Amino acid sequence: MTRIMAIDDEKAKGQVALKGFFNICREWDCAQEEMMQMLGGVSRSTLAKYQKLPHVKLSRDTLERISYILGIYKALMVIYPTAERANRRVRLEISEPPFLGASALDFMTRGSLEHLMETRRYFDAKRAG
Repeated sequence: MTRIMAIDDEKAKGQVALKGFFNICREWDCAQEEMMQMLGGVSRSTLAKYQKLPHVKLSRDTLERISYILGIYKALMVIYPTAERANRRVRLEISEPPFLGASALDFMTRGSLEHLMETRRYFDAKRAG
C-alpha cells in the first residue's frame, strides 16, 4: 500500500513539474524545439505527451532540468520589476560569461544540464548582487 502511494506521489510530482515548465515556456514564448532541448533533447512525441500534463513519473534528470528552469524564472521575477521585462530578458544577448553574446534561452537550449546550471548560477548571482 505504501509503495503504491509513493508511486502516485512521484506521478503527481511529475505532473506538477510539467505544468510549471509549460507555464514558463508559454511566458517565454518558447518554440517546440527550445522546449525539447531544455528537457534534454526529448522527441516531439515525448514533448506532445508531456504537454497533455499526464500523471507521470519523470526521470531524475528531467526533474532536475525543470527545477533549474523554475529557479531561473524565479530569479528573473525578483530581479526585474515587471513580468514582461523579466520574460523579455531571457531572450536578450548577454556579453558576460558564460553566455558570451548568446541569450540565456539560446544558452539553455544547448541541451546539457550544465548549461541550465550555469544559467541559474548567473541569475542567482545577479539577484544577490
